[in-house]
Amino acid sequence: MPDHVKTVAKVTTQKSDNDRALARALVERKILTLQQAKAILGQIKNGKAHMSFEELLLESELATEEVILETKASILHVPYIDLKNYEIDPEVLELIPGNIARQFNFFPLFKIDSTLLLAMIDPKDVKAIDKVTRITQLEISPALSSREAVESAIDRYYGKTSEQSVKVSNEEMQDILEGIESEETKSEEAHESIQDLEKLAEEAPVVKMANMILTQAIIEGASDIHINPEEDELRVRFRQDGILRETFQLPKNLQSAIISRIKILSNLDIAEHRIPQDGQLRIKLKDGRQIDIRVSTLPSVNGENLVLRVLDKSAALMSLDNLGYEEDVLNGIKSLLSNSYGIILVTGPTGSGKTTTLYAALNHLDAISQNIITLEDPVEFRLPRIRQSQVNVKAGMTFAKGLRAILRQDPDIVLVGEIRDAETANIAVQAALTGHLVLSTLHTNDAAGGITRLAEMEIEPFLVSSAVLGIMAQRLVRKICPECKTEYKPNYQIPKDVFESFGIEHTDSIKFFHGTGCKHCRDTGYQGRMAIMEVIQMSEKIRACVLKDAPADQIRKVAMEEGMRPLAHDGWAKVFKGITTVDEVLRVTNIV
Repeated sequence: MPDHVKTVAKVTTQKSDNDRALARALVERKILTLQQAKAILGQIKNGKAHMSFEELLLESELATEEVILETKASILHVPYIDLKNYEIDPEVLELIPGNIARQFNFFPLFKIDSTLLLAMIDPKDVKAIDKVTRITQLEISPALSSREAVESAIDRYYGKTSEQSVKVSNEEMQDILEGIESEETKSEEAHESIQDLEKLAEEAPVVKMANMILTQAIIEGASDIHINPEEDELRVRFRQDGILRETFQLPKNLQSAIISRIKILSNLDIAEHRIPQDGQLRIKLKDGRQIDIRVSTLPSVNGENLVLRVLDKSAALMSLDNLGYEEDVLNGIKSLLSNSYGIILVTGPTGSGKTTTLYAALNHLDAISQNIITLEDPVEFRLPRIRQSQVNVKAGMTFAKGLRAILRQDPDIVLVGEIRDAETANIAVQAALTGHLVLSTLHTNDAAGGITRLAEMEIEPFLVSSAVLGIMAQRLVRKICPECKTEYKPNYQIPKDVFESFGIEHTDSIKFFHGTGCKHCRDTGYQGRMAIMEVIQMSEKIRACVLKDAPADQIRKVAMEEGMRPLAHDGWAKVFKGITTVDEVLRVTNIV
């Protein structure tokens, strides 16, 4: 008999023995009658059932999952533990990396002296027990728990991977980990030469692990990948919907290999660890999409820290109409873009979606009949029919010098990635006053603050009042997951003037929603983001305030009197529509 046939026969016999042992125990506990047990075992033996013994028990409602697990635990002489209401010791979680727990399907519960209790799907999994013994140098005491409970605990305490994450089989993961473990005997000094680093970075397990990190981030929709060296491990975190979450905890000995692999892909100098470096790599997906990844390295006390910005080119093709703006905000933006000259500014902190808004604005404009040129640092997305240039400080290509050169290229519309200094601000103002439409960004908290920021750059008030068409301020709020969206009553007391500004008299009629957390949103309750925005259009009253060098508060007050919807009120509009939550609006802005 061939070896593979013998193996299948052995596994089948073992499974049958386990089924019979469980059946006997259930009969002894008077959960099943002898006739019921024989009938179900007979179905399996005769091939009439396409389910396991346990699945047949659950489907026929002859036994609950808890009863089955308790009975199996008694057969195996291990305790049964229900993890749903179990208190977890945080210190125990630090003993075992999350990727190992997920790979072998176990969860660490608590440690007593030199013994660690593990909740396991299969308490007889010798490989898993040996693995944990080697990692922790502790004796292992296994306990039985359900698959759902163990996976849920891993997701909750180690970080959840979405159902759409990269699927890596146990065999593939074992290959990766075995390859990593083969390097454990080597010291960090052994990898210091360029030749050693290049060789290590090209080894199959390292290549597979690096590819898995990049691919999983793309599929899960991460905007950034953080590869953070710690004193005794390498942490990998994904930023999703603006929030960082830990995804992998890798052994410290893998640090040099993974970082070198990413640097090689990004055309960076793997021998240079003392200064920051910037690079880029491109990934082609099977669906035809191209993903650019911008790589930034920074030396730290524990090694080089890497942050990878994931740039999906499809985001550059978004239109203003599908960014989720309220109708009055959208009309205000389109009104500003209809001008043939002047400055339009978008303000907000890093990560507030300013670049996406500017690209959507360019898509709204006619790039065929108008010469549109951009100056960016760096160029994040490639746009059709638009001339895009990039700042290169080392080569002397600053925003100011680049903008001067662009104005000699007969542009109609100019996008300047950011106004950072007085020189760039002055050139942008002069460009706007000489018949060019200029789009750019500033780092201010609100729209009115953009006007005072130009004053701080020593732009004369009369120039600001003449050149600036309007200023938009924005933030990104997370949207409620549609799969677990549930009505609830918030604990916060919402100010009455918020309701009054929307003409809402009966506040009891307003329904509030939030997400309870599910597998589709990784138990966060949120899925995706959208912008909230306020728009100040330069009017005669606001120009008068600017000429008087009025403070931002006064400009803001006049703008609200003229109908500007404040940033937070735009957020409340989305709360009342059931798109986002009260918590999100309060998180991203403290303006009520």
